[in-house]
Amino acid sequence: MSTPGSRRWSAIRTCRVTSSDTGHRQRDRNAMQRPSHINYQRKSRMLSLVFGTEELRIPAELLRVYSPSAEVRGHADSERKLQTGKKYVAITEIEPVGNYAIRLVFDDGHDSGIYAWDYLHELGSRQEQRWQTYFTELREANASRLPAISVGQWNPKA
Repeated sequence: MSTPGSRRWSAIRTCRVTSSDTGHRQRDRNAMQRPSHINYQRKSRMLSLVFGTEELRIPAELLRVYSPSAEVRGHADSERKLQTGKKYVAITEIEPVGNYAIRLVFDDGHDSGIYAWDYLHELGSRQEQRWQTYFTELREANASRLPAISVGQWNPKA
C-alpha cells in the first residue's frame, strides 16, 4: 500500500507532478487516450467519439452548457454560469488542440472551450447526471433550454 510518506507514494507522486525545468506537466500514464474516431452528425447535433471499444454520443447542447471555458465554468464551482436557450445549438467547427484536446466552435459564437479527452469521456459517460443537474438548475432559475425570441413592438397602421 502506498501512503503519504512512503517511498512508493513519493515515486508515484513525482511521476504525476511537474518535474521539468520548463514547468510543463507530465501526463499521467493512465490519462485518457485520444479517441480513435471523432464524428459530428449535423442533423442530430451529436458528437460521436470512440475510445477503444466504447462509443460515446454527446449532444451539442450538453457540450455547450458544460463547456470547460472560464466564460461558462468561471474560476470556481460557485462561479459557474447557467447557460440558457441552448437547446438547438450546433457545432460549426472542431479544431485539434495538441494531442490532448479539441476546441469546439458553436453557432452561437462560443469558441473558448478546450475539451480534453478525459473531460469528453467523463461528460459522455455521465450524461444522465449532467442532464439532471442542468434541468434542476434551469427549474430553480425559472429559465429555459429554448432560445429567447425577441419580439418588437408592432403598431398597425390605421
